[in-house]
Amino acid sequence: MGPVAVRAVIGLSGIYAFRMLGLFMILPVFTLYGTELPGYTATLAGLAIGIYGLTQALLQIPFGFLSDRIGRKPVIAMGLTLFAVGSAVAGTADTMVEVIIGRALQGSGAVSAAVLALAADLTPEEHRTKAMATIGMTIGMAFFASLILGPIVAGQHGLAGIFWLTTVFALCGLAILFFYVPTPAISSVHREAEAVPELFGRVLTDGRLLRLDGGILILHAIMTATFVALPPLLGGHMAGADHWMLYLGVLTLSVVLMVPFVIIAEKHRRMRPVFVGAVVVMGVAQVGFYATGHSLAGLAASLVVYFAAVNVLEAALPSLVSRVAPAHSKGTAMGVYSSSQFMGAFLGGVLGGWILDHGGIPQVFLLGAGAAGLWLLLALTMRFPEHLSSRLLSVGRLPQVEAGALAKRLGRVPGVAEAVVVGEEGVAYLKVDRRTLDEDALAQAAGHG
Repeated sequence: MGPVAVRAVIGLSGIYAFRMLGLFMILPVFTLYGTELPGYTATLAGLAIGIYGLTQALLQIPFGFLSDRIGRKPVIAMGLTLFAVGSAVAGTADTMVEVIIGRALQGSGAVSAAVLALAADLTPEEHRTKAMATIGMTIGMAFFASLILGPIVAGQHGLAGIFWLTTVFALCGLAILFFYVPTPAISSVHREAEAVPELFGRVLTDGRLLRLDGGILILHAIMTATFVALPPLLGGHMAGADHWMLYLGVLTLSVVLMVPFVIIAEKHRRMRPVFVGAVVVMGVAQVGFYATGHSLAGLAASLVVYFAAVNVLEAALPSLVSRVAPAHSKGTAMGVYSSSQFMGAFLGGVLGGWILDHGGIPQVFLLGAGAAGLWLLLALTMRFPEHLSSRLLSVGRLPQVEAGALAKRLGRVPGVAEAVVVGEEGVAYLKVDRRTLDEDALAQAAGHG
């Protein structure tokens, strides 16, 4: 990638990371430290933890459309400003209701779609998939960092300290946006990175995509519910300010355990057994939380198993969405997928908090185990896609007839499973099998366009 694209990827990854850190840092500590707030109940705590997901799910796709109209940077700036305001509201909150309002405002700064669209504007087609993957990796890194930073900051400065640090993160994001991220000369719609209105019908009626959307919803519902119940359970074994040490060890081991299974799934093309197995293991880990709550060693072991499974699934799901979605509908499919993810966080927070209030900590983990069982049914009845990769080719603007003819030529190239050419965009959207793709034939076919 050239220097402009590199700056774009670094800067936008930083913005993404700051925002995700701010949203996730309260996850491992809120039900431990939030009890001091007037009006605290576990139900309201779950709502405070998860409500960002509701506003994010409702607004991220509309914000993406708005960025097509008024520009990427104004929309991202507006979203980061809302994020900063929400963080400040939560930081000054004296009641649970005020914290919930602040968290809802944090989520309303839903800039994910606009960030990806700006990245697409600033990266060439041949490097765009790599750029998107790099930015996407920051979500996992930010989540891991949040489990370490959250207990440290809360232990020294309380929940208010987390929210004020999040305000600083939002302001840092604004500085990166205006002083480091390049401004594109031209913004256009990129179907591999953005939702396109006319494609929603196709995406929302595809059974395999809906199973994957349901899967990410369940995954994040379980995760949020788990972190409603887990902090007070761990608090019975160790000081809250020390929880980061447990998470550091657990996350490190889980990553080591994850890597071989990701290699087996991707390199050796054994996605189905790895994916289904990870869903089973995640459910087993929830049973482990239920059965070993009296033992710190048991909880730690269950956490390692749980995060290893989550890591595998978080890596596999976007890959499966990319393979299942039609070549020119990837952005739309990923938009719906992301909205499902955030809606899952909301539902998990609300249900986990309510069950904690009315049933107790063990019942929250039974909810997680039951949800994992439901996901297992979805996974077992799903037809897994071929191992294909997305590929973009710049072919220049073409009339509709020529675009159709070029798509047919590209589709006949060995290793090309699907080819769609959008003439007004000058881009060919391909799905290819890298093992059998004839690069010379592809270049020759594209050159005829």
